[in-house]
Amino acid sequence: MSRLEIVTREIFGLHDFFVQWFNGTVDRVQLVPKFLSHLDENVIFIPPEGHILTREMLKRAFDSGYGSHKSFRIQIRDVTIRQEVEDLVMATYTEWQVGATQSATWNARVASVLMKMTNPVTWLHIQESWLPDEARDAGSFDF
Repeated sequence: MSRLEIVTREIFGLHDFFVQWFNGTVDRVQLVPKFLSHLDENVIFIPPEGHILTREMLKRAFDSGYGSHKSFRIQIRDVTIRQEVEDLVMATYTEWQVGATQSATWNARVASVLMKMTNPVTWLHIQESWLPDEARDAGSFDF
């Protein structure tokens, strides 16, 4: 399997879990094996609003958000590897959301991620930015 296939599978798998988690359709005991075990202890997540979240902050946010978005859906598009250095991969993708409650109900963002190619893949850094209005408006939310 190519690195692009591994990275794509990892991104899709994690976001599928997010949908299940916020829909409340996966058992709560899956938070660690399906999500937190993929994050480096020192991971940083920067959402489009620009604040910094640590692994512990993400854990608390997920704990409190379980089952809170019954109609939440995500579609991942355009996974691209931008850089590879030894066992590190920098990738980008777009994330389209429907039914969000912490942001616009229909929103789209571009994400940059730094991953270490371990088993499982380890997420080291994630940063998201809102897609420009014209890009979001030209996209489809029919998923």
